[in-house]
Amino acid sequence: MMTFERLKEQRQYLLLECVSGSRAYNLHTPTSDTDLKGIFILPQQELYGMTYTDQVANATNDEVYFEVRRFLELLEKNNPNILELLSTHADNQLYRHPLMQLVRPEDFLSRLCLETFAGYAKTQIKRAKGLNKKINQSFPEVRKDILEFCYVVQGSHSVPMKTWLEQHQILQQDCGLSRIDHFRDAYALFYRQQFAGPVSFKGIFSGEQANDVQLSAIPASTEPAAIMHFNKDGYTVYCKEFAAYWDWVENRNEARYQHNQQLGADYDSKHMMHTFRLLEMAEEIARYKEVRVHRQDRDFLLSIRNGAFTYDTLLQMATEKLEKIQAWYAVADLPDHPDPAHTEQLLIKIREEFYGKK
Repeated sequence: MMTFERLKEQRQYLLLECVSGSRAYNLHTPTSDTDLKGIFILPQQELYGMTYTDQVANATNDEVYFEVRRFLELLEKNNPNILELLSTHADNQLYRHPLMQLVRPEDFLSRLCLETFAGYAKTQIKRAKGLNKKINQSFPEVRKDILEFCYVVQGSHSVPMKTWLEQHQILQQDCGLSRIDHFRDAYALFYRQQFAGPVSFKGIFSGEQANDVQLSAIPASTEPAAIMHFNKDGYTVYCKEFAAYWDWVENRNEARYQHNQQLGADYDSKHMMHTFRLLEMAEEIARYKEVRVHRQDRDFLLSIRNGAFTYDTLLQMATEKLEKIQAWYAVADLPDHPDPAHTEQLLIKIREEFYGKK
């Protein structure tokens, strides 16, 4: 079975190997890593067997290689990463098999690129909004408890549950709740000191990780001490945002985050740089029928990475850019999609040529 390690040892099965990522885009900095992408062809015996390996990669995914069939499948879908790989500047091609001359980017470019390049950039902008929100959020490490979202009716207004408990010198564990018919998230509240005999209440909520209030058995013919409302919807939204924020903190790229903090940028600047790169490439495909991987607009894109624009300015620029791109695709000399028959014949020819020669 083909593996990353085996491919590195048996390089005769390589069809293409390129430097990818920031170095291929001409957007690298002194601290940039060197990523590799490539295409391989399975040994003929493995192709005829019961297993099929569509891609292999190293442990960190800095080096990724696609089997030629998988490569052509993604190429037919106008996948940006695959079109970029095929169009990598000659200076960044470490190895190119003569058979790769058969695969030409212009045979695959289509109106699908509006969605795969510009559409993907659009989703990245939405993601940037989420990142913007997280960067500007700040949650304490301890989650608020349910009492923070409970209020007691007092005359014609309400007071926080915690305030009411402090005023009456009552612990939440000594309280009991019963549901009020036809009033959503409203409860009759009782407390132990109201009763002469011994009573056992469960409390308003069970503990720090509780997601809802809890009900208790209430002795009959007793008037409630208060009417309590639990803002359950607000609490649910808060819990989701709290969890999402700390998940982001745990998994964020700390070096990139600190870079953004030093810039004073309230967004992921590297993320936004690549969003604009995709938008520029989408326009170039429509106008020139080319995938220009090596960026001539390096200074502009790096200025985004270096925080030269505010977040709102970038959103406005992206919106205007998307409108222009849509106009270019409306008149572009491109097919609606690549020809599947051509893709299939190309795969057959590459395999016949490769295995025939071997």
